[in-house]
Amino acid sequence: MLLRPSYGELIDVANEGLEPGEHKVIQSRYSIVIATSKRARQLIDGDEALIKIKTGQKPLSIAVEEIRERKVTILGEDDRKEEEINVE
Repeated sequence: MLLRPSYGELIDVANEGLEPGEHKVIQSRYSIVIATSKRARQLIDGDEALIKIKTGQKPLSIAVEEIRERKVTILGEDDRKEEEINVE
């Protein structure tokens, strides 16, 4: 059974739009799995889905689709640190 979209496709989507020389946000399957599971946990905890949900669709499937459709942005480690510093 093939996973659709593939890990490679999700990694490409997450890294799209980077300037030459910028570090990739997602570099491995592990990173995309962690990012997807964090989004699924947000959905389970009550966040609203950013895509149209099909009947019976599970939070992880919704999270994968949101990433594929570029509805959520995965922040790199440096971006998260900056965001934490700027929060008042």
